[in-house]
Amino acid sequence: MKTIIVPTDFSETAYNAARYAIGLAQQAGATRIVLYHAYELIVPIPDLPTAVPIVNMDDLRESSMEGLRNMQAQLRPMLPAHITLDIRADNHLLAANIDQVCREELADVVVMGITGGSQLEEILVGSNTVDVVKSSAYPVIVVPKQAAFNPIQKVLVACDLRKVAKTTRKAPLMKFLELFKPELHVVNIQKEGREHIRPEENQELDNMLHDFNPQYHFIDRPNIPEAVTEFAQAEKADLLLIIPKKHGLFDSIFKRSNTSRIAFHTNVPLLSIHE
Repeated sequence: MKTIIVPTDFSETAYNAARYAIGLAQQAGATRIVLYHAYELIVPIPDLPTAVPIVNMDDLRESSMEGLRNMQAQLRPMLPAHITLDIRADNHLLAANIDQVCREELADVVVMGITGGSQLEEILVGSNTVDVVKSSAYPVIVVPKQAAFNPIQKVLVACDLRKVAKTTRKAPLMKFLELFKPELHVVNIQKEGREHIRPEENQELDNMLHDFNPQYHFIDRPNIPEAVTEFAQAEKADLLLIIPKKHGLFDSIFKRSNTSRIAFHTNVPLLSIHE
């Protein structure tokens, strides 16, 4: 791992994610962190009243760069000597262009914050993060507002064990596991009454993870997202790893219902590696 991208909106949640990225860079041997701000130019609409102010693109970019320079200055004292902290701003939609930024910056991973608290906070800060995770082909680490960096020593993989080996991008997953060599736990949570798929029935997954001696856990709970995050916290996992699938665990974890909003209130960072 060499380069980490940290998208920011200059909130405390984003600052916390940047501090997490610094700790991650130290453990992983990364040498560069890029603070990235995607700002959007508001295009005036003719039908709106003329009193609506027109934003100057140069002013908008300068404001973005000023925020990045301030953030860079505040974080720099925390940096080890071997890590460079760069800044970048683009007039882009974040989720639609994050992969292009990652390619251009030769990034290995994206680190973003997610907030819990008022519903407005969750919508404003959470939606950008969720959109990036859903759209990006790059690994994304989601850092809860209250989570501090802990060296990655224990990783919990949450999956349904159904075709997970066939839908898992093996290269980035193996690269991550080989880098950190964590204690690995695989948890399968089913709603009560459904038959579990045993690891021996998914030999391909077991073979893929064999070198990391995974421990398997099987739990019956009606609320899967809540069960996953509670189990991760009870096990004192340093990271919860998911493989987003359409209409799968990821969607249920981040759904904005009262029963499934637990992802906004956990202390365990979440790593997403897309299928």
